[in-house]
Amino acid sequence: MITVVLADDHAIVAEGLGALLRDKFSLLRTVHDGRALVAAAAELNPDVVVTDIGMPLLNGLDAIRQIKKARPATNIVILTMHMEPDLAAEAFRAGASGYLLKTSPGEELVEAVNQVAQGRAYLTSLIAKDLISVLLEAKKNSPVSGEKLTGRQREVLQLIAEGRTMKEVASLLHISPRTAESHKYEIMSLLGAKNTAELVQCAIRMKMVSV
Repeated sequence: MITVVLADDHAIVAEGLGALLRDKFSLLRTVHDGRALVAAAAELNPDVVVTDIGMPLLNGLDAIRQIKKARPATNIVILTMHMEPDLAAEAFRAGASGYLLKTSPGEELVEAVNQVAQGRAYLTSLIAKDLISVLLEAKKNSPVSGEKLTGRQREVLQLIAEGRTMKEVASLLHISPRTAESHKYEIMSLLGAKNTAELVQCAIRMKMVSV
């Protein structure tokens, strides 16, 4: 039976999704933030990870980047409210094999998990046409601002945007406060942000946090 780890920060949603997945697959664990997802994937080595994008501590896109780096064979399905085709394109670049919407019927999620577990890609028809246009235009455009940042810088930016102090950022990432501050100023320089408020706006535009 296909093994699955589920990540969603909304408890009621996670409970409903868990019931659906548990009926068809072996649901190993449900977690509610990106860091817990990375840890669960490393510990349990599931066939498929099903994750939202917007989650606390570490967003879904950066979580799957870390998962794919550690375990490239892990198959990942993004299940989200975000319909933007450019975000779907970024998800596939990050390592996702499937992308569908929370407005999709439950049987579509089951189908997506089955498809990616067999090494295939799955994209909901609700955004497929728009995504093709985005991919065709990708080579003509400069990288989006988030692609200028390293993985660690993206982690620091998300935590700052969530309102964490630099001491908290340092503790969560197991680095010194001085190193955390250094990352912050490097991020400000790369993104052209003059203060913390502008960093938060950058994180919102990059879908790291929601408003």
